[in-house]
Amino acid sequence: MCTNCGCPASGQQHHDHSHSHSHSHEHGHSHGRDHHHHGTLEENPHLSSAKTLEVMSSLLDQNNRYAMVNRKRFDQHGITAINLMGSPGSGKTSLLEATGTFPQIRLGVIEGDLETSQDAQRLQAIGIPAYQITTGTACHLDAHMVGHGMDHIPLHELDYVVVENVGNLVCPANFELGTHANVVLLSVPEGHDKITKYPVIYRYADIIIITKVDLLPHFDFSLDRVRHDLSHINPGATLLTLSTKDPQSVQNWLATLQNLRQKEG
Repeated sequence: MCTNCGCPASGQQHHDHSHSHSHSHEHGHSHGRDHHHHGTLEENPHLSSAKTLEVMSSLLDQNNRYAMVNRKRFDQHGITAINLMGSPGSGKTSLLEATGTFPQIRLGVIEGDLETSQDAQRLQAIGIPAYQITTGTACHLDAHMVGHGMDHIPLHELDYVVVENVGNLVCPANFELGTHANVVLLSVPEGHDKITKYPVIYRYADIIIITKVDLLPHFDFSLDRVRHDLSHINPGATLLTLSTKDPQSVQNWLATLQNLRQKEG
């Protein structure tokens, strides 16, 4: 069970894709350490029984093993992989659409939603290789699901793979996927208080993007408050502001992507 909401933690139990398929994965390797270490078991006061802690620890350990397999596959193909997180409507798919219009960014996407393949279809319509995972009732992707998704995009043709996680500010932060970086979006209409209300997802972010900044004149949203809160929660994170209507802000995002690739390379 998920540490926060009760959804199943293992992708083997509930993932459902847009069409049927078979898979073959390698799971017996020894790998290096994970990119992040999430202390959700110890930090969650609702996990009071020793048995619950034992079960959750086992599930998360299993997920981390799958994540290490995914990381090895990404590295073998020279791919920089990103876990893209944020609320529903924060602009995740719109950001990917804007990113995919630049031919120098060879991008593939693994999409996560509870139902429908609408987001994957949006990306496919502009030529981005995208594969949809529908999770049913689960509010996040896990590493096993992502491993299956990797089978359905042309890894050998890509420089970047973005995993667009299910829209949610809680559970996606708790599950390693094997990616190299976590990117979290916060849109202006959501309000600047989300940083302190949902600190875990921002604490584990490498890059935080304030989206829809063209709407700043119409909302009581303080960029100074965001900077202040992040200085306490995650001072090392890169903070960007972006509007898909502003080409320069999109270029700043592309430069950040390319710098990340150079760093990981």
